[in-house]
Amino acid sequence: MLLHLQTWAECEAYLKRSTAIIVPIGSTEQHGPNGLIGTDAICAEYISHRVGEQADAMVGPTIGIGMAQHHLAFAGSITMRPTTMIAYVRDYVRSLAVHGFDRFYFINGHGGTVATLGAAFNELYAEQSLDTTGILRRVRCEQRNWYETTGVKAISAKEYTGREGSHATPSEVAVTQFIHPDAIKRVGMEPVGPRPRRYTDSRDLRSLHPDGRIGSDPSLATPEVGKRLVAAAVGDLVPDFKAFVAAA
Repeated sequence: MLLHLQTWAECEAYLKRSTAIIVPIGSTEQHGPNGLIGTDAICAEYISHRVGEQADAMVGPTIGIGMAQHHLAFAGSITMRPTTMIAYVRDYVRSLAVHGFDRFYFINGHGGTVATLGAAFNELYAEQSLDTTGILRRVRCEQRNWYETTGVKAISAKEYTGREGSHATPSEVAVTQFIHPDAIKRVGMEPVGPRPRRYTDSRDLRSLHPDGRIGSDPSLATPEVGKRLVAAAVGDLVPDFKAFVAAA
């Protein structure tokens, strides 16, 4: 069930049986020659919705803009500063905590957001630790990257051996092709070598990776494999979410 499609009364009724919510989080950034700019948010949102369906859990609005400053040399990319994102996540979580939510399971689709999201969790926990009033509702947050689940990694290793790379990957492009077959892009591209070194800012990234790929070959992506990747991610995340909710 999607929070934005519920009434306040339906949300209140849900809270009588569960205080857990799934939060999709991604990014809006370039994804190479044939990858959609919304790839990270599209993947996280779709997979989160399927997990919510199977786990009978509430799913919050997608956080579709992440920490993506390193992609700003490519048209269409949007970023939040790390400090902005930390504040955004804090307000998102604390707003829902006011109503009784206290378990937040973030399904993430963007590697660049991992560290900042972890920092946001630590800010929330620090706020709780420093609270001397006892009024502040204690929350627990978990982050899972859909692309790193056991099932997804097994499929990617078999289908894209040595050509998955670390950005604009065939796996994530395949998932968007399955979700949006009408938006599949057919673009020729040359093979790329391994990443020469870690990039810093956006201009540095583009100088190292002119077409936006980082060691990947997204021309291998197909919607058929994308369908399998979604099923694998959901299959791994549903029991993980349930374990998170059930933990003391």
